[in-house]
Amino acid sequence: MPLMPGAEPYRHDGGEIGVLLCHGFTGSPQSMRPWGEYLAERGLTVSVPLLPGHGTRWQDMQVTGWQDWYAEVDRALGELAGRCSQVFVGGLSMGGTLALRLAARHGAEISGLVLVNPSVKADSPKLKAVAALSKVVPSVKGIASDIAMDGGAEIGYDRTPLRAVHSLTRLWQLVRSALPQVTQPLLLLHSRVDHVVHPSNSAVVLASVSSTDVTEKVLERSFHVATLDHDAERIFAESYAFIERLSAGGGTVGDAVKEGTAGG
Repeated sequence: MPLMPGAEPYRHDGGEIGVLLCHGFTGSPQSMRPWGEYLAERGLTVSVPLLPGHGTRWQDMQVTGWQDWYAEVDRALGELAGRCSQVFVGGLSMGGTLALRLAARHGAEISGLVLVNPSVKADSPKLKAVAALSKVVPSVKGIASDIAMDGGAEIGYDRTPLRAVHSLTRLWQLVRSALPQVTQPLLLLHSRVDHVVHPSNSAVVLASVSSTDVTEKVLERSFHVATLDHDAERIFAESYAFIERLSAGGGTVGDAVKEGTAGG
């Protein structure tokens, strides 16, 4: 199936500091691209992969599951780790879920996490019953474009495939159980009003990780897809400052960029 226009993966080869950005469930790299471009303009190496089953049609997600989505971000992390001296991981919604699993499994290979409205649990009775529901109903209304800003739009599916949702619920269980294994510095930004992922998901993450360097920011003006909403520039700037602070030697992103560009 051809990709939806704008759903293409994004990659920028910059300096020695790498950033992996993971998009959300039924979404696409389009929701992360402005963030990725912001970091790329500041000399970082950036990877925004397209998750399997995404960016085409919702039916394609029905034959994929969390193992496929995780394998893709794991592959992208490996590519960055092989090229960069340090790698940071960011994620929106389910992208945050995948980022947390990467952090729990890869440890010191990841220098820090930036999560935006991460999901780790089922918040509605329908979600809790999705295992049975998915056997009789193939899809429900889509969740894309929960954006407060007038004219804001996310490239994503207009239907939510329930077999894939069921797989996501299994991923949530695995990630929640492994949250104590997450020790990396963490910047978590969550919207006060979110119609897709309840803010209590962020509370679970903050209460369960073992990270000692933790920063929480509340986004007052954005809904779920905050990376395309009123607070987008704040997310981008906060994440860059976070990365700069944690780069080797402290505040040396610029130096790492110069070294990376000087070599070619």
